[in-house]
Amino acid sequence: MKLILSLLLWALLLVLCWPLALVLLVLWPLLWLLSLPFRIVGVLMEAILALVRTILFLPARLLGYRGP
Repeated sequence: MKLILSLLLWALLLVLCWPLALVLLVLWPLLWLLSLPFRIVGVLMEAILALVRTILFLPARLLGYRGP
């Protein structure tokens, strides 16, 4: 669904302002490459926070608490 919406928006931009649509088409892979390190950092932070949460709740789980 997201892909179809993106293609429709790009087609609309192509009709309204074709030079900007072509520049976007060329620069999109470069923007994706620039955002890649931020995605990796986000995944790492999520894993670290899950580990900390697991460590903090370990005593309760050892005592038999069953969360929702």
